Amino acid sequence: MKPSNLRVVITGASSGIGAATALAFARQGSTLVLGARGKAGLDDIAARCRAAGGHAETRVVDVTDAAAVADFAGQARAILGTIDLWFSDVGIGVLGKYTDVPVADHAHVINTNLVSHMNDAHAVLPIFLAQGHGIWVNMISLGGYIASPWAAAYTASKFGLRGFSAALRGELHDHPRIHICDVYPVFVATPALGHTGNYTGARLAWPPGALAPETVADAVVQLARRPRATTAVGVPVVALQAGGLANPVAAPLMSRFLASWSRRADYAPHTTGTMYAPPAAPSGIDGGTRPPGRQRNTALAVGAALVAGAIGMRLLRGRT
Repeated sequence: MKPSNLRVVITGASSGIGAATALAFARQGSTLVLGARGKAGLDDIAARCRAAGGHAETRVVDVTDAAAVADFAGQARAILGTIDLWFSDVGIGVLGKYTDVPVADHAHVINTNLVSHMNDAHAVLPIFLAQGHGIWVNMISLGGYIASPWAAAYTASKFGLRGFSAALRGELHDHPRIHICDVYPVFVATPALGHTGNYTGARLAWPPGALAPETVADAVVQLARRPRATTAVGVPVVALQAGGLANPVAAPLMSRFLASWSRRADYAPHTTGTMYAPPAAPSGIDGGTRPPGRQRNTALAVGAALVAGAIGMRLLRGRT
């Protein structure tokens, strides 16, 4: 498909990767319907899309509400005529030891990160089937392969999203023009840290080497031209998969590291961030959080994933 002719729907479009992707499609003349909880953020990104040469309509929608998502999909189809690509990008997180985080917060992460994407797919797949084509892009993350201690609900949601996509591909095998595409970036410098629930007692910061949101946005735009099941951004797919095999070793090491880090980091009070309500003002694409030295440190991240994968493979060989 040519991006200049695409009709695109993005949920989670008010900031971060969703906003960057909206702008990337707009620059190529696509027509967009953007959805999110926060009107201020949506209005900001829609204005940027129009200034970049695209066409953008916005709708406030809570994607954890299946009926609201179905209505949103119907409105999007009425506006666009055809939906060529739907990008499910809604995601939140809460950090802290599992038992230190209220169970209601864990449940909200699962509902937002996993169930909302299921709501999106349930709303748009009948449209794809009726029109005979469509691309559903499922934003997952490094956390879909590699377990994240102190982010247990986030890990559960991302592992769940990976399995959900695999199941959908099986069901849609006989519809070759309908594609289920997963995207797995490493750390991305978005406003998410300011939105995250934090029960660690420590101030959060992106690690050196975090990707720019535009890097992930470019990968999503590429899927419109060449859909594929798995797209890793920041590491090769094989390194991501190999790193997942190292979870039995990597997860305990990461938990110990986080415990040490939380004792040494600057103090921050417990907060639910924007888990339960959108920001009052636009957050933008990166929220001013981009760390320096992305290129050099991204290479280090690749190396770390490969080492973790090698450890995992050695453990597996030792057990057979």
